[in-house]
Amino acid sequence: MQTADPSDTVIERPSDLTPEWLTAAVGAGTVTAFTSERIGTGQMSECYRIGLTYADGRDGPATVILKVAATDPMSRQTGLALGLYEREVRFYSEVAPRLGGPIAQCFHTSYDPETGIFALLIDDAAPAVVGDEIRGATMEDARLALTELGRLHAPVIGSDTFAEADWLNRESPMNQALITQLYAAFIDRYGEAITPDQRMVCQRLVDNFDAYLAEETAAGRPKGLVHGDYRLDNMLFGRPGSLRDLTVVDWQTVTWGPALTDVAYFIGCALRTEDRRSNYDELLRAYHEGLGPNPPLTLDDVRDGVRRQSFFGVMMAVVSSMLVERTDRGDEMFLTMMERHSSHVLDSGALDIVPDDARQALLPDPVDEGAHEPGDEPLWNESWYWDFADPGQGIGGWIRLGLIPNQNVAWINALVCGPDLPTVALLDFQAPLPADPAVVAGDDVELRHGATVPLQSYRVEVSGAAQSHDDPSALLRGEAGRPVRLAMDLTWTTTGTPYAYRITTRYEIPCTITGTITVDGRSYEIEAAVGQRDHSHGVRDWWSMDWVWSALHLDDDTHLHGVDLRIPDLPPLSVGYIQRAGDVVETTEVSADATFADNGLPVQTRIVYQPGPVDTTIRVVGNAPVRLVAPDGRVSLFPRAWVEVETTDGRRGVGWAEWNRNL
Repeated sequence: MQTADPSDTVIERPSDLTPEWLTAAVGAGTVTAFTSERIGTGQMSECYRIGLTYADGRDGPATVILKVAATDPMSRQTGLALGLYEREVRFYSEVAPRLGGPIAQCFHTSYDPETGIFALLIDDAAPAVVGDEIRGATMEDARLALTELGRLHAPVIGSDTFAEADWLNRESPMNQALITQLYAAFIDRYGEAITPDQRMVCQRLVDNFDAYLAEETAAGRPKGLVHGDYRLDNMLFGRPGSLRDLTVVDWQTVTWGPALTDVAYFIGCALRTEDRRSNYDELLRAYHEGLGPNPPLTLDDVRDGVRRQSFFGVMMAVVSSMLVERTDRGDEMFLTMMERHSSHVLDSGALDIVPDDARQALLPDPVDEGAHEPGDEPLWNESWYWDFADPGQGIGGWIRLGLIPNQNVAWINALVCGPDLPTVALLDFQAPLPADPAVVAGDDVELRHGATVPLQSYRVEVSGAAQSHDDPSALLRGEAGRPVRLAMDLTWTTTGTPYAYRITTRYEIPCTITGTITVDGRSYEIEAAVGQRDHSHGVRDWWSMDWVWSALHLDDDTHLHGVDLRIPDLPPLSVGYIQRAGDVVETTEVSADATFADNGLPVQTRIVYQPGPVDTTIRVVGNAPVRLVAPDGRVSLFPRAWVEVETTDGRRGVGWAEWNRNL
């Protein structure tokens, strides 16, 4: 039988396997037949036990495990966007060979960053017993897990190689704004079961999360490899005949970070509280002994690091419970985690190390006005956006430039509208990716842009062949309009405080706008229009979530900005600000309730910004929507509108809003 090069075949499902491929991948003898059965209930990935039959009685593993991406498109897209698949594949191919400890042997890895298709073929830890986080571990199993964790950590603590690995050092999306929202949802769900002591621990962490995180990730703190979910449910304890005493699975969340994170997470919840208290010193020594005869950390280093990272388990109880499908066992597990980890925080005196966060709104860096080095994700996007509204002349509009380097295209969008005007749209979703991001040209369209004074003044010039629509909903249907010419030469001057998101790489700036607009031969001189601009970079997936975005400017010079973000199977997320005269208050919640006409255009939306609350109703003045089509054919309707706003306390204003709606 001729063997095949495993790298020549894409493995997406067990049906893609062949005896020839398995022969080459396992390398233990000629495989003549195989069987497949699904094991586990993973949401982001699927695992199969592959039974192997060999020719001529040759020896080899009787079974191996195949791990592949989830079949569900949404789960696969999430795994791809969050880098989960890439991390696990690269862990097994680049990191695991350098480590000891409880890691399965890996026969094959493959990964396609375009589609998210990946495959891992690893040895089977069976016969083994899966740990149970709720029941807890015996001291024997706990000592084993910590000793093996020490063996795993020892070769790489402080490693320059892994400290510089981009895929291990991606910025975490978790920050104070996000955990505040998740904690509110957690209390809403579990509040009656949460004790006063647990609430105290959580509130101390949530209120000071950014400051705590900054201190724990500062230079000088011991850094190492972090599994990120080192708990009993991810551990297979070997039984007679198994390859190892312990096998740890699910390396999709592996990162480079505070070295003692996994130790603190395991100790905090692996045993019942009274057992952890009685055996605490022994547990710390087990890990320290696992580091070997010349350990990179002292026992005191271990004790201090575990104390400092004891909050990790509290955070995971809050975050994980809000990000996975709710089940009865899940509820029991998350409440168990909260009880045990909170007790660990209190017992270790960790409350004392949390700094008070005199948090101020974040300011963007002036250098971020320019373009950034792209990531390798297919939907990585660099976006510049500008809008304006001139009620006196009855014209408003928006411009957006999006660079999508891994698709080698740029999006150029420039639209104007008004209460007595048709909607004019200059749209090119296939412009060539420019060598100079400041000058982008497509088919009879050109856009030039740049900061004249970073974060203070920004000029945009765009011109080209546009289409005029008396019915703006035609844009949502992808219908053509009447050919016209459109040109804009506008400058956005900062009037509010530039605001950088904590949750992602993005900033927003309230502005006044001056310049010239020419629509179908008619010119408008813009002198003091109100508006907004923003700039972001990172993965942008319009087709996996819905949102309502708003940038509103009231007649008392208050600027409101918020995003109400809805991701399937997750609680609502939001970010934004309320600012006036340099005083910026970050929102804790932004909630939007929208109504739409049958043609897909927005009719009215109520938006409530917290704290306050500032309760607003927005009504459409002019529509300027677009239809967004993904490379795989998914469609998002993207109505944008110039709006009037009125608050419940009688203030009025204007601004822009957008509603991203997946079909």
